[in-house]
Amino acid sequence: MRKLSLLIALLTAATTFADVQYDQAPVVDVENIVERVKIIEPKERCWFEQARVRAKESNTHAPLLGAVIGGAIGNAVGHNKRNKQVGAVVGAVLGGSIAHDLSRRNTHGNPARRVRQEVCEVVETTKYRDRISGYLVTYRYGGKLHRSRMATHPGETVSVRIQVSAVETPPEGREIAASDI
Repeated sequence: MRKLSLLIALLTAATTFADVQYDQAPVVDVENIVERVKIIEPKERCWFEQARVRAKESNTHAPLLGAVIGGAIGNAVGHNKRNKQVGAVVGAVLGGSIAHDLSRRNTHGNPARRVRQEVCEVVETTKYRDRISGYLVTYRYGGKLHRSRMATHPGETVSVRIQVSAVETPPEGREIAASDI
């Protein structure tokens, strides 16, 4: 049953397409259909500005180096073994402390410095352009003017599809309405 209904549908479609013909109609007028399009373009904008750069809080190597140097001097000053050990310890503590203070003084005396650096940002610019999105074509066929919207410019003629189908003859005095067809 299902195959039979499919066969009937195919035969009906084949006879419908068989009644379609094509012809050429002269173009009378073509109007551009123009639409405004929004275009967003990203652009990079750069400039130079002064920026503050912080110095390091403290130099961690300076106290260690000061302790080593102070210890060596304290050891060299001592005359006997016990004096050399005490001198080395005292020299290391004093050398580390002095180096740490000098390191902090250099940092706090110049806490930040200014440098010139390039800064960039992306800015969107908006432009509007008109573009042709289609054509409103007026053509003459069968002595009448017809209009159609087309995606491409038609040239001097357009192809028209003509489909012929039978219509019952209306009873006298009555016209066929669109709902009757």
